[in-house]
Formats: sequence, C-alpha cells, structure tokens
Amino acid sequence: MLLPHLADVEVDGVSLAGRSVRVMARTRSSSAACPECGTGSRRVHSRYERRLLDTAAGGREVVICLTVRRFFCLAPECAKGTFAEQVDGLTSKNARRTPAVTAVLEAVALALGGRAGARLSGRLAAAVSRMTLIRLVRALPDPAVSTSPRVLGVDEFALRKGRRYGTLMVDVETRRPVDILDDRSSDSFAAWLAARPGTEVICRDRAGVYSDGGNRGAPGALQVADRWHLWHNLAEAVERAVSRHRQHLHAAVTEQADAAALAPPPPDEPPPEARRTGKIPGRTRARHADVHRLLAEGRNYRQVTAELGLARNTVRRFARAASPEELLVNDGTGRQPSILDEHAAYLRERWSAGCTNAAQLHQELRDRGYQGGPSYVRQYLARFRGTGAGPAPVPAPPKFRAVTAWIMTRPDRLADDDRASLDAILNASPELAAVAAAVRAFAVIMNERRGRKLLEPWMNAAIATGDPALKSFVTGLRADQDAVTNGLSLRWSSGAVEGHVNRIKMLKRQMYGRAGPDLLRRRVLLAD
Repeated sequence: MLLPHLADVEVDGVSLAGRSVRVMARTRSSSAACPECGTGSRRVHSRYERRLLDTAAGGREVVICLTVRRFFCLAPECAKGTFAEQVDGLTSKNARRTPAVTAVLEAVALALGGRAGARLSGRLAAAVSRMTLIRLVRALPDPAVSTSPRVLGVDEFALRKGRRYGTLMVDVETRRPVDILDDRSSDSFAAWLAARPGTEVICRDRAGVYSDGGNRGAPGALQVADRWHLWHNLAEAVERAVSRHRQHLHAAVTEQADAAALAPPPPDEPPPEARRTGKIPGRTRARHADVHRLLAEGRNYRQVTAELGLARNTVRRFARAASPEELLVNDGTGRQPSILDEHAAYLRERWSAGCTNAAQLHQELRDRGYQGGPSYVRQYLARFRGTGAGPAPVPAPPKFRAVTAWIMTRPDRLADDDRASLDAILNASPELAAVAAAVRAFAVIMNERRGRKLLEPWMNAAIATGDPALKSFVTGLRADQDAVTNGLSLRWSSGAVEGHVNRIKMLKRQMYGRAGPDLLRRRVLLAD
C-alpha cells in the first residue's frame, strides 16, 4: 500500500548509507517478453544492478538498488540477441529515476524552471541540475489540439518585445491555455480555426488581425471585443480631451491658496516669451503646419505619411493637435517640468532661512533623494537671487492624467479633495463636463451590459458633444461595432487570456536566456 511500485520485486533489505536510504531489491518473475518482437523468454543471459533514484522517505534520498536480468531472445528472426527485463511502474529503458520521482521533477520544472527548480529539488531529497530539469520539460510530448473550445480567447504576447510576437489561445470557459502560435498573423489564426471547428464565441482585443482571422476561419462565430480594452481606449480619448482644455485646470487650485500667488489662467496660446524656441520646437511647428495643410487639401493619412516621410501615428498625433503648442508643453504653463519641482517648497524654506549656498543645498537635497547634479541646483536657485526670500509658491494645476483618472473613477469612490477639484474644473469647462457625463453613461452601459439597446444612442450623443477625441473614439467603435456591441452585452471577456499573458511574462523572466519557443510552449500548456 505504501510502496506500490515495489509490488513486483523482492526487497532483500534496507540500509542507511550516508544521507541516502538504500533499498536492495531483485525481480521476481521467471520470464520476460522481448520489447522488439514480444516473444517470451526464460533463458537468462546475465545479471546486473541498476540504481534508481526514488521519491524521498523521511526527508532522505532513496536509492533502489535493483538486480535485473538480461535474457536471450528465442525468436530466430528477431534482430535483438538479448534484452533487459523491465518492471512496470518502476523502470524504463536507460532511466536512472523511477517514474514517480520523474513525475515530481517534471512538475517542479514546469512550475519553477531551471535554477529555482534545482534548488527545490535539493530540498525534496531528489537533487538534479537545472539542465536536467530543462531536458525533462523538453522531453514531454507536445500537446495536440484536435478541436477548438466553444468559447475561445485570443491575444498576442511578445516572444521578443518589439520584434517578434506570438498568439495565445485560451479556453475561456475552463480558463486553460489551448495552443500557442509562433506569429500573430491573421492567416495562421484563420488556418488554426479552420482546422479545428467548433468555436462559437471568439473573445479578442481591438486588433484587426484576430478580427480578420476569425471572420475567415470561423465565419459563424460570434466575436466579442474585450471590455477592458474599450474602457482603456475611452481613457485615452478622455486624456486627449483634458489636454485640449488644459487652460481650465487652474480652477482646481484650492481657495485657501494665497490669491497673490495664484498665476492667471494661461490663454490658449502661450505668450511669446513662454514659447519654446530652438531646432526641435521649430521643426514641430513646421510639421504641424504641413500636416494640417495637406489634410485641408483633401489628402488622407496614408498620403500625408508618404509625402512627409513620417510615421502614421505621428501624422495622426499632429492632426489631432489644434496648435503646435499642444505638442510642446507638458503641464499647460509653457514651461518644461523640473526634477527639482518636488523639492521647491524645501528650497524656498531654506532660502528664506538664510541658506543661499548652492553646494550645501545640493548636499541636503541628496539626503532627500535628489539624484541630479549641483549645477542644476544653481540654475534653479538663480530665480531666487536679488530677493530677500524665495518667491511664494505658485499652486500648480493637476496633471492631465490625474484629471483623467478622476473622470474615469466612480464619483462615490473619489476622495473629497479630488471630487472638489474635479467639480471646479467641470464647472469652469462645460465641454469637459459633457465629456465626463459621456464617460459615466458609457460606464453604465458597460457595467449593466446594455450595449444592444444603449450603445447606438450613446455614440450619437458623444458625437453631439463636439469633442474631437470622443468623435475619434466613436469612429473606432463603429469600425468594429458588432464585436463592441457583443462585448457590452455578453458576459464573455478576455480576462482569462490577459491573465495567462501576464503569466507568460513571468515565465520569460524566470527563463531569461533559455526561453526558446519550444520550452516556453510546454511550460505554458502543460503546467497545472
């Protein structure tokens, strides 16, 4: 009962040898069958001893010293003259481990990889090297996929980020990975679906590759756009809208701030003295003018890209910007942020206390975590020179992403200060208030899965706000409207796929330098 794999052998004794437990055993059968022709034989050629590593007992390594026999094959037509007998469940050809400990080591290798698995195997009293564990994984049979799951999730993952990508497919109902393709083309995905019929629902992101492949490989399947990607795309549109209305972000400055220190809201165009000058700003303004000129002449993005020699995303970014200054400022003030801004209050306090030595202040800032050089501190302090004390702090408006996060968060989950700041911004900007109302309406559609009834009216209302960012978002929804409607109506999503993509990233970090596609494939598909 305790050692079923030793049921077919005679145990002659057990001894302790150092840290190992030695089990002396011998086979008990009187005959054996030839593995080549299957002919039974009782004629013994010779005997020899095999040493097999077994699972630990009492925290000690167990070695089975098994005496086996070599038999003559009695079939005259058989090419084997002699053969060694094997014990079911205990031995296999050329193996130095029992199947039980091999299964344990395979599970360790699939879960942890080489180095970490080798460390754990030592704790399990079955120590092997990292290369042995990798060989065990690579020796496992490649799982065959004969049918496609009813609900299939598909997404890309990076084999080599920025250069080479693969495709991961997951059974959404069981949340288990099904197969991996070594590319992300629509042709390979369509061929995979066509060879394995049975898919009824395809959960995917907004990428056109899997949309086209699904239409060709499984034309009858229902395609579902993932809700997280829809919400993420909406957040990107909201951030662009906030950027366009950055002049209203000063309304979020608290009323308790000193009115004399408050800077007036910047106009749409920064004053001439605040405009950035130099080679890069000049080039940006020239490209912005060229892009808008060509678009006004009726050219499309592809033609503008070819004529100006710019990337398509760059042309799109220039086209969305109403003025070149939107591309040249980061915080709406016309001034680039400084790495000393977070230490500004401390510098003013020390300057007012009489410490005007830049070297000393630099050393104090180093103790506070500042990693810049002393020359930068001197340049920053130059604005304090000629005054008895540092200038009063000017409250900075919130960052674009902070305002975007406030808009994308449920109002009842916002902190009181954040809610007050957001209300002040929306009161100052009716356009942003319309965008925020559209976001909350979309959240209701997504959470309550009422896409079939409410999506079309929502898109019409979003376009009616007149915001270019929302209009661009709606244009993207209409290009994939059926899948978007299904994603906002059905319970299926790509959550299980995204979880496995995240696990693949962890596996790649574990196997850095050794993660060939075959090894990665087995660790993804065969792990528990």
